[in-house]
Amino acid sequence: MHCNGALPDKRLKEYWKAWCTLPDVLERFRCDGNAAIITGAGRGIGAACALVLAEAGSNVLLAARTQDQLELVAEQARSLGVRAIVVPTDVTDNDAVTDLAAQCVAEFGRIDIVINNAGGSMPRPFLDTSPGYLERAFHFNTTTAFVLSKAAVPTMLEQGSGSIVNISSTIGRLRDRGMIAYGTAKAALSHMTRLMAADLAPKIRVNAIAVGSVATSALDMVLDNEDIRNQMIEGTPLKRLGEADDVALCALYLASSASSYVTGKIYEVDGGLEEANLALGLPDL
Repeated sequence: MHCNGALPDKRLKEYWKAWCTLPDVLERFRCDGNAAIITGAGRGIGAACALVLAEAGSNVLLAARTQDQLELVAEQARSLGVRAIVVPTDVTDNDAVTDLAAQCVAEFGRIDIVINNAGGSMPRPFLDTSPGYLERAFHFNTTTAFVLSKAAVPTMLEQGSGSIVNISSTIGRLRDRGMIAYGTAKAALSHMTRLMAADLAPKIRVNAIAVGSVATSALDMVLDNEDIRNQMIEGTPLKRLGEADDVALCALYLASSASSYVTGKIYEVDGGLEEANLALGLPDL
């Protein structure tokens, strides 16, 4: 931070002196030498988070089911001057998820950042939603984040710091028909974020991003329909769909020291949504 000119008020002298000793603003977003684990990193939001963190200087461990997709992301990350390793993983396997933390330490010697991005669940009418479907949605969206976080926390505590970012959804606070499983799981993830933050302070910060309608391959089957796409755009106050980078840039803020005074918060990156922007057309019961 560069300081020029006379102080406008002598009472600000000490404040101004302290402010001038802070590092450059953009430096606070750097993650040089850090090690990050990103789940669901083969495409979409997970891939964008991995590449934004890599550009900020963090080494990355990329986890997802499809190795070919992971290799492409890893190649891009390496081109930015960091190390990237690929770990094909079924995140519904708790043992495999736990092992990600051990592999990160073995490869990079540390864990600074965890991005719990893997998740998802298809809409389903209430009467067609079985207890098993609800439980699978909960496990995929919430339990996996808990398992990886718990595996990473001991290393973070030894280091004295760490940041966990959970990728939640706007449907965790809004309501819409057909979203009983997914919305409940994401609501749980958001509140788990608050509870984890209380448990892990002051050394480890835990925050979440409640994502709105983002144009990724996960929505291809919906966005290929021009009428549906237009409906979603018109239902969004900012009149556009989100991009993966919109979420990734928020994740960078939460992962870096720029947000060092932030924990237990849910950041809404959703274009201003206060109600669902896509009517599924499910009939009254």
